[in-house]
Amino acid sequence: MTSEKNMSLYGHIGELRKRIIWAILAFFIFLIAGFFLAKPVIVYLQSDPIAKNIQMNAFHLTDPLNVYMTFAFFIGLVLSAPVVLYQLWAFISPGLYENERKVTLMYIPIAFLLFLTGLAFSYFILFPFVVSFMGNVAVALSVEGEYGIQEYFSFLFNITLPFGLLFQFPVLIMFLTRLGIVTPDFLKSIRKVAYFGILVVAGLITPPELLSHLMVTFPLILLYEISIIISKTAYKKRMKAEVEALVKERESQTEAMYHD
Repeated sequence: MTSEKNMSLYGHIGELRKRIIWAILAFFIFLIAGFFLAKPVIVYLQSDPIAKNIQMNAFHLTDPLNVYMTFAFFIGLVLSAPVVLYQLWAFISPGLYENERKVTLMYIPIAFLLFLTGLAFSYFILFPFVVSFMGNVAVALSVEGEYGIQEYFSFLFNITLPFGLLFQFPVLIMFLTRLGIVTPDFLKSIRKVAYFGILVVAGLITPPELLSHLMVTFPLILLYEISIIISKTAYKKRMKAEVEALVKERESQTEAMYHD
């Protein structure tokens, strides 16, 4: 019995190592692609109407290289994310029911699309407003802006990346519900606490101005309410799967007793 357990443990470790190797390999392949894509992406963002009135400078000798490497790394990370998520799914899928494997496999494209949606929302809607607000403050104070390229893109990442991650919340709730860790009733019971947390998060990632704060708060509240609806659906499917598994188990036991 101990030998079988050890073999099982060694098998899991070997499987995990294989999945990690594939994930790392995928990241490095897409990182190479990122080195080729970084320049056109940076040029596009610099020529975008959002940045047309901003004169970008390099205040340090390494600033252009740092920006280039950051974009290459980020592009490699984003493009390899579906492969990494698939390797994670492939590792945990043997412990799931057959219908759960199909459902959880769908999480990968959904999570990727939600991440891109979060980036698009923050870049095309929130970021222009924030930049315009900052520019108006500078004009009101008669301040002539002179910005570093690294400062500008760091600010861009600080605004957009959190939204890409926050838009994963519905997928995370769906996954946790299917695992039995979260229930719709629990999400409803902590709604007030969640709303307060959303207000705090919105305050951290937006400038001290009411309109931009509301532009962040309302989408996040909507995401939370959507997550509750998704959790209800996932919870019903989980209960149905457990009942079906229990029925099959009883049928197997009855059949075994009949043969005995």
